[in-house]
Amino acid sequence: MDLHDAKWRKSSQSNSGGYCVEVAVTPAVVGVRDTKDRAAGYFTTDHVRWNEFLTAVKSGRYSR
Repeated sequence: MDLHDAKWRKSSQSNSGGYCVEVAVTPAVVGVRDTKDRAAGYFTTDHVRWNEFLTAVKSGRYSR
């Protein structure tokens, strides 16, 4: 899936410490890419997996 023309938005959790990601939500998939290295490409996932990931993050599963 080509997301080069998609509307990307920077995560509200991105910071100046180097942890910057952008997300593009389309009807078919969700794309994620590194804000500082957009040329490296992006990965996509389906909406079910993306929502599972967001739920896990919000629950603290991936906290340091």
